[in-house]
Amino acid sequence: MNSDMSLGKWISLLYRYGHIYITKELEQYDIGKGQFLFLIALYQKDGMSQDEIASFLHIDKGTTARALKKLELNGYIERKSNDQDLRSNFIFLTHKAMAFKPNLRSSLQGWTDILSAGLTDEELEMAFTLFRKMAKNAADYVHNERA
Repeated sequence: MNSDMSLGKWISLLYRYGHIYITKELEQYDIGKGQFLFLIALYQKDGMSQDEIASFLHIDKGTTARALKKLELNGYIERKSNDQDLRSNFIFLTHKAMAFKPNLRSSLQGWTDILSAGLTDEELEMAFTLFRKMAKNAADYVHNERA
């Protein structure tokens, strides 16, 4: 099989270039490439527990703890005690994180614009359809392997 016909190769390449782009875009805000996902999750549902965030993002608890610690140190999130379970905290966005939200949206839209340059509306819609199907296939595989 020709390596140009490997989906994994192209997905990996896009992933690496995406990390380069987002690292450059977010470094001025003291946000690393792996931390913005946690902000996105909290923008969708502020006040989740650390375990809920890890589950929501399908990211292990150790990585989640490290990312949240850095976001807390940089003033983007705060932890509040869970009165029902003293072993866990709820994670909330700060005013700084809320003020940053438009900048993050702009950076992410910039990457989408770069990726979709020269594509017709039909090609872009087809790309989204195919990526959704591939993501579902990957999720189904992973969930079936764990069962």
